Amino acid sequence: MITTFLADWYLVTKSLHVISVIAWMAGLFYLPRLYVYHAEQVQLGSRTDAMFQTMERRLLRAIMNPAMVTTWVFGLMLVFTPGIVDWSEAWSWTKAACVVMMTGFHGWLAARRKDFAAGQNTRSGRTYRVMNEVPTVLMVVIVFAVITRF
Repeated sequence: MITTFLADWYLVTKSLHVISVIAWMAGLFYLPRLYVYHAEQVQLGSRTDAMFQTMERRLLRAIMNPAMVTTWVFGLMLVFTPGIVDWSEAWSWTKAACVVMMTGFHGWLAARRKDFAAGQNTRSGRTYRVMNEVPTVLMVVIVFAVITRF
């Protein structure tokens, strides 16, 4: 039965979830910083512009997208593992809401990459600096919700 499998593999699933989260968060922290420098320092159509676009595309497609997907897959496996998540407690809803927001932020970053690729970025480096704080705030809320179970 699937619940027996999930229970037997709980520690492996949890480990893979944490690894996936670390990889995803690294990208969520780094990509907005690339956008800051891209918006402030790079001339449209230059070789540096092409280099930044390559770095941004590869970070998003090769690291962030797979890490987000595996974070969700292993996270959902944990949700369906018997005895792990109690939906009557606020912490589980807090975490779920923050993960959905983090996924939305990921989507926002992906849309901004397309803007840069099309030569149509209209946002300033300051905007990207401010947005760079979003994953940090969400991460803090998630960690405290899960650890303290508030």
